[in-house]
Amino acid sequence: MANRDKIDNSESSLNRTQIARAIFAAAESMGMSDRRQIEQLTSQAIERLEQRQPLPGQPLPGMEHLVPKPSQKKKYLPTDFEILSIVKELLATEDPTKREETKPKMKTAIVKPKAQPAPAINLTENALSVLQKRYLKKDKQGQVIETAEEMFRRVARAIASAELTYDPKADVKAREEEFYRLMTNLEFLPNSPTLMNAGRELGQLSACFVLPIDDSMESIFDAVKNTALIHKSGGGTGFSFSRLRPESDRVGSTGGIASGPVSFIRAFDIATDVIKQGGMRRGANMGILNVDHPDIEKFIEAKDDPTALTNFNLSVAVTTEFMEAVKTGTDYNLINPHTKEVTGKLNAKEVFDKIVDMAWKTGDPGVVFIDRINQDNPTPHLGKIESTNPCGEQPLLPYESCNLGSINLTRMLRTKNGSYEIDYPKLAETVKVTVRFLDNVIDVNQFPLPEIAEMTKKTRKIGLGVMGFADMLIQLGISYDSEEALHVASEVMRFINDKSENASVELAKERESFPAFEGSIDTAPDRPRLRNASCTTIAPTGTLSLIAGCSSGIEPLFALSYTRNILDGARLVEVNSYFEEAAKKEGFYSEELMQQLASGVKLHDVAEVPNSVKRLFVTAHEITPEWHVRMQAAFQRSTHNAVSKTVNFPQQATREDIAKVYMMAYQDGLKGITIYRDRSRDAQVLTTGKKEEKAEGAGRTPRKRAKITTGVT
Repeated sequence: MANRDKIDNSESSLNRTQIARAIFAAAESMGMSDRRQIEQLTSQAIERLEQRQPLPGQPLPGMEHLVPKPSQKKKYLPTDFEILSIVKELLATEDPTKREETKPKMKTAIVKPKAQPAPAINLTENALSVLQKRYLKKDKQGQVIETAEEMFRRVARAIASAELTYDPKADVKAREEEFYRLMTNLEFLPNSPTLMNAGRELGQLSACFVLPIDDSMESIFDAVKNTALIHKSGGGTGFSFSRLRPESDRVGSTGGIASGPVSFIRAFDIATDVIKQGGMRRGANMGILNVDHPDIEKFIEAKDDPTALTNFNLSVAVTTEFMEAVKTGTDYNLINPHTKEVTGKLNAKEVFDKIVDMAWKTGDPGVVFIDRINQDNPTPHLGKIESTNPCGEQPLLPYESCNLGSINLTRMLRTKNGSYEIDYPKLAETVKVTVRFLDNVIDVNQFPLPEIAEMTKKTRKIGLGVMGFADMLIQLGISYDSEEALHVASEVMRFINDKSENASVELAKERESFPAFEGSIDTAPDRPRLRNASCTTIAPTGTLSLIAGCSSGIEPLFALSYTRNILDGARLVEVNSYFEEAAKKEGFYSEELMQQLASGVKLHDVAEVPNSVKRLFVTAHEITPEWHVRMQAAFQRSTHNAVSKTVNFPQQATREDIAKVYMMAYQDGLKGITIYRDRSRDAQVLTTGKKEEKAEGAGRTPRKRAKITTGVT
């Protein structure tokens, strides 16, 4: 979500909160990163500023919004020049005692010995904060030693180097500049591991992995070990536990009794708990079980305890036969995967109702329509798809990986006669370049396992998607839950999918088709040879959209205004920039209204807001679940892989409401469905309202990644 910051001021002749925030930014611009030290410096600086008058000077780049215009009747706020001079004075104090106390601390606080230039990239404070915490290079003391520009340059250079694999005379520098421009303009961002690891020693660039688990202790614990390697490098893993024999089944080699798949999922969860991905973020897993597994009921209820399996999303792999049996209320067979024998029967409608009940309570399990996924499996000769990545958007074969990237749709617009329209020529060129970028990633990638390298290079799957869709609709003046929005979704995604295939065809002419092309579904006589077995995927882009300053994936806006804490209890109100612009244009803007919206007041309850604005700025919980499904289906129809989206339900939603949406998802051609009923868990991704401000976890952790408001699919 694109945001601008507004401050909740206390009564004072001096605007202490804005000054504190400005000093915080000024200190960081001088190389300080120790929060406690900056807070101490802030208190000292405010004391001095209270005794001063404003000094002439120009604001620092990126801080102009902190300086009030002369026409604004606001509390006294000194210029950035004055603030910076105060900071410098305090750091260069003549008090020998203070100097000696300060110097040792400053050694660990300085990022680089020289002051860094102001960023040329238009990044928000939240974007800079998350980059510093998760993405930028750090020294052994944990201090950031890289700017955002340097990160994008590092990534562009590493990915462009793949050109030499195919043409020793390639103009690598030109490709580097092309990739660098896309990223620094925030028109496209690759998945988090690429930003974190490209051009660095680790070099693992993929976000999505699926590992096989066979019915043996050796295979199970090999998978645990391999999971650790993948998570350490920043990737997420998906598994099907469907090959494991059910609980209480006899183990022939030992004469013992099998503990069943749910017990082994717990082992994977514990292993994940102690490994932080690449030192940057905690591991994420998808656990899938076939609906005909004898332990399916235990699996459905595995997350009834909210403290259990916190590193897993769970989904039931349902077949077309099962869904048709749900409609008729008939029984279906349970099959022991070890013996292949029918071990019993269950009523399909009763099992479906259990899935719905647990999803109503906890958000888990989701559902994947496994037959539909395999209908679109581009390489059936290599095997069946059994699982997806943690967020569900990337079905993969065992040992397969995929690297993702997303186009920022808010940067794919142009103005015509005073209004916005989609810039299709620019979008076409962006797709062409980004397909090449993602294909290059495969060649420079340092895969965590040789089996993964082999399978990934056979199929060369990439996942190009979008972010900023909701923000784009607002700029176009289109409400998210409208027929016009569905038309735009279908049109844009069809265009991206077609252009990505065209780009893949051109790459195949230049570099040859993917090695497993023969035998793939693309070998029909009328089909051109492709470089990549699949090209498009819609990822949730939680952290990437924060960096890009746009709405997440294809999700609607979560909120128009919300709050966060900064420094010593000061409260920052963050407002969607498009809403702020509309509020000022329509004449109903006030800081009081922004505060009210951040505290939980609904826009449609505010009388002075025009109905046209209320209709345009709808949020996730104001959109009916049916519209969420329809939007997901509009994108799925033109996406090679799958679409990650959460269908939001209000707290008062019934189980029947959820059952209706699950059946609608099946009938509308989705490959999977994830729902979340508001407050069905104690912790949520984002909330509005004072009572919920401290909630930070995910509704379906980790599928719905948290927004970082103080500092990655």
